[in-house]
Amino acid sequence: MLKVYEYKGCSTCRNALKYLDKKGIDYKAIPIRETPPSKAELKKMLACYDGDIKRLFNTSGQDYRAMKIKDKIKDMTEKEAFELLNGNGNLVKRPFVIDGSDGIVGFKEPEWKAFFA
Repeated sequence: MLKVYEYKGCSTCRNALKYLDKKGIDYKAIPIRETPPSKAELKKMLACYDGDIKRLFNTSGQDYRAMKIKDKIKDMTEKEAFELLNGNGNLVKRPFVIDGSDGIVGFKEPEWKAFFA
């Protein structure tokens, strides 16, 4: 089943869930702050973005800025990135949608149309 890691206070997440509801796509909504994606799910998503670890981070989030990850990300190992993301759901780009070995982060309707085609 499609898993959607989301945050109720996020308008982008709400729009994404509305999109799925409108299309009649079944999903399981998971609160990202309380239950961040597993390291295995993060690894699958990283593969979807050709190893671009920055795509998995919520770069506009307060935690990202407060932790100065922008300055550290280029020297960060995959293991270190996964530890951060798995340990703090606020750092994960949302919504974080995973379906088997396929996935997508963020919500841009044209990208979602292609993903769910």
